[in-house]
Amino acid sequence: MVLAGTPIGNMGDATERLLGLLESADVVAAEDTRRLHRLVQSLGVTVGGRIISYHEHNEETRTAELLDLVRDGATLLMVTDAGMPSVSDPGYRLVEAAAGEGIQVTAAPGPSAVLTALALSGLPTDRFCFEGFLPRKPGLRAGRLAELVAERRTMVFFEAPHRLEPMLRSLQQAFGSARSAAVARELTKVHEQVLRGTLLELLQWAQDSEVRGEIAVVVGGAPEAPPSRPEDSVAAVQELVADGARLKEAVATIAEDARVSKRELYAAVIAAR
Repeated sequence: MVLAGTPIGNMGDATERLLGLLESADVVAAEDTRRLHRLVQSLGVTVGGRIISYHEHNEETRTAELLDLVRDGATLLMVTDAGMPSVSDPGYRLVEAAAGEGIQVTAAPGPSAVLTALALSGLPTDRFCFEGFLPRKPGLRAGRLAELVAERRTMVFFEAPHRLEPMLRSLQQAFGSARSAAVARELTKVHEQVLRGTLLELLQWAQDSEVRGEIAVVVGGAPEAPPSRPEDSVAAVQELVADGARLKEAVATIAEDARVSKRELYAAVIAAR
């Protein structure tokens, strides 16, 4: 079983390995069979095996059928509309089920909108997380973003063009107007566009523009909190002492939590008496 990445826009990004697999695989599981036909026409190749649709609405039932084919010796190729299968696309359930039965799964790596947007964003790339699509309902979306307020890693999101403006507004409300971000549109295509700025600037752009195409939004992580001062933790020590704790024990407990020097915190408590 092979998961293969397909172009996210530019057909020139298709690998020779992908072309060979499309022609040689016994079965090709495709997220959208019509898009698959357009893809192979653009690439100038012919699918040599059987084509089976495999998408979010039939994953549960079709997974067993595909695994049966693999057990019978078929070479199965899994592709989605664009990018790598199982990354915000069908494929996860198939890989999970195959791994659970000890069926070998490999990948023919290819283009990824997540990594492309991250690389072009101009934001830190050493640590990042992929959050996919945020919930559409405002309450659920606000709840998800509240969980990410303190996230230090760069975050990558997907969004539909007609929902970009309310999404950016939610990001601004949750993370603040000054948080750095980037909107990547139509990656690798003729009209590729990457806009970088603050969330407020990007929201204003979205409000003034007719946004089209595939969208990825990259948001910088939360800034590092300023270091704690021993003086800021005196009251917490005093509260523990008032509850019966010994001074040195209270200082040790609070100093560890606040990540300050025990010696400096002890001195600050004594000075505050």
